[in-house]
Amino acid sequence: MKNIEALEEAIATNFKNKDLLRQAMVHRSYLNEHVHFALDHNERLEFLGDAVLEVVVTEYLYFKFPDKPEGELTNLRASLVNAKMLSRVATALNIEDNLYLSRGEAKDKDSKARQFILADAVEAIIGAVYLDQGMRAAKKFIKNTILCYLDEVISQQLYLDPKSKFQERAQELYGVTPHYVVISENGPDHAKNFEVGVYIGEEFITKGQGTSKQEAQVKAAAAALKKKGW
Repeated sequence: MKNIEALEEAIATNFKNKDLLRQAMVHRSYLNEHVHFALDHNERLEFLGDAVLEVVVTEYLYFKFPDKPEGELTNLRASLVNAKMLSRVATALNIEDNLYLSRGEAKDKDSKARQFILADAVEAIIGAVYLDQGMRAAKKFIKNTILCYLDEVISQQLYLDPKSKFQERAQELYGVTPHYVVISENGPDHAKNFEVGVYIGEEFITKGQGTSKQEAQVKAAAAALKKKGW
């Protein structure tokens, strides 16, 4: 079994029912190879934790920023509860070492899928904390591990997606709105790959690739922000 005591220390929570925390670490793939494992996978806990997380973050932002409109609050919340941020939280808490994964999943450390597995595990932990100790403990966990990134999100404008941020800066400095052009697309219909260029006026800035035009545009915008030093 994994070192649950070390994980409890990392997340600063002592569980009454330690099997809840263990279950939060069980990915579905593990049960495919260990059919007689005593616990279920973490997807139900993740479902619960996702709802608790959204309520807690929403309430916190609502009272902290009484003058911000709904759209800004929505963007701030999204920046705190997305998979990228939650996987970062998981890394800070050393959750990866405590996951129950299949041999294949355990080897695939650098994939995009791993980011989602880590994010799901954080949500599952929130669900487990809520069931074991109630909303007050869940709020404390979320405040200590996720809401602590709020100042960084605001100072670095992480609540703006790359396209919005690039558009804002281009309009501010150039007085024009960037536009995107599909340079190429290839692959079968079920596995398309797009290459998109981003322009300010007639000036080509850079390009990005993705499995959809939207993803390629976002990557192009992110690359353009880096190129421009914005």
